[in-house]
Amino acid sequence: MPTMPEQNPVLTPSQLNTLARDVLESAFPLLWVEGELGNVTRPASGHLYFTLKDARAQVRCAMFRPKSQWLRFVPREGLKVLVRGRLTLYEARGDYQLVADHMEEAGEGALRRAFEALRARLQAEGLFDQERKRPLPRFVRRLAVVTSPTGAVIRDILSVLRRRCPLLEVELLPTLVQGETAAAQIADLVRRAGASGRYDAILVARGGGSLEDLWAFNDEHLVRTIAASPVPVVSAVGHETDFTLADFAADVRAPTPSVAAGLLVPDRRDLQAALHTLAGRLHNGQRQRLRQAMQRADRAVLRLQALSPQARLAALGQRHAALRRRLDGLWREQLQLRAARLRHAGTVLRTLHPQRRLEQLRARLQRLQHRPQAAVQRVLQREALRLRALARSLEACSPLATVARGYSILSDAGGHLVHSTAQVAPGDRLQARLRDGSLVLAVEAVQPDPPERAG
Repeated sequence: MPTMPEQNPVLTPSQLNTLARDVLESAFPLLWVEGELGNVTRPASGHLYFTLKDARAQVRCAMFRPKSQWLRFVPREGLKVLVRGRLTLYEARGDYQLVADHMEEAGEGALRRAFEALRARLQAEGLFDQERKRPLPRFVRRLAVVTSPTGAVIRDILSVLRRRCPLLEVELLPTLVQGETAAAQIADLVRRAGASGRYDAILVARGGGSLEDLWAFNDEHLVRTIAASPVPVVSAVGHETDFTLADFAADVRAPTPSVAAGLLVPDRRDLQAALHTLAGRLHNGQRQRLRQAMQRADRAVLRLQALSPQARLAALGQRHAALRRRLDGLWREQLQLRAARLRHAGTVLRTLHPQRRLEQLRARLQRLQHRPQAAVQRVLQREALRLRALARSLEACSPLATVARGYSILSDAGGHLVHSTAQVAPGDRLQARLRDGSLVLAVEAVQPDPPERAG
């Protein structure tokens, strides 16, 4: 039985598949693979599973959701496609596969790569910079339309132009818009139209189509010719979602030929409204200028009249009369003011005369003579009332008042009041104070109350 070397550890199938997957994913970068579709399936999960094959081999592929939902075509058996993805290994089954993140039809994919490469090179040269683009003229008088003489494009353009601005001169420069010679024809017409000096703008237009149908407008020579045109160029190639290199080089890109026609010329109704507004402004301006001229003439007449000797004498006379009236008014005002001051001074003098002052002092003395007597009388009355109130209070608190009601006050020989039988003994002499006199008593016996009654 062979022995296992220590430097070669035993692997499980899952460990082996993991190692193989890591080797595949690290060894191969993002790949482009071209082949024929086979075994195309799309389960309910939304993922897309297929194989890519050629005459000698095939490889399993998967495109997960949502990448598979953004495909611009329906994958079907036998279709030749170009797929971009990364190599990996499905560990559960050990299947080697390509996980795709982009897929396109093989022919269009080649054109798309060529389109992107040329676009990047021309953009790096600055051919598409916004600073190089020229604004469209405000009013286009003569327009060159470079397009096919047949088809709906030229009819749509002419219909919009006639409706919006019938006075515009439109010249059709017929050309092929598809095929091997189309790009050279279009470039030659754009160059000649720009060099002629006849046109205010050039419109390059074509209807929609696939990338291959629009390929003439991605020609490098045509793109450089449009960018070098001395006349502003409007590009309206394809539908709104289609983009060509001619669109990037043109001064203005329109989503459709009809929109391009609308961008080139204003609506006649807008022009009529603008003309009406300008006419109103002109009329108002003329009226204003006429009114200002009339006002200047009136002021000039007034100045001429003011400069004549007779007018100046009349003005001086009016000024003299006005000054005279003003002087008279000031004199009268001053006289009235001084008279009022004099009357006020006389009143003050009479008020401060010594005789008048003596009379006022005598009257005040007479009023003050009666005040001390009245004050003393009021004090005596108040004190008498207070004395009677105190007497009533003393009488109410006096023991004599109690005696007057039939009671008496006992005191011993020392004059101390007797409040209890315990203070006396038989034979003691007491004095009883009555209402109208006193009695001297001798104690024969002491009879205290029983304890329960005393309590």
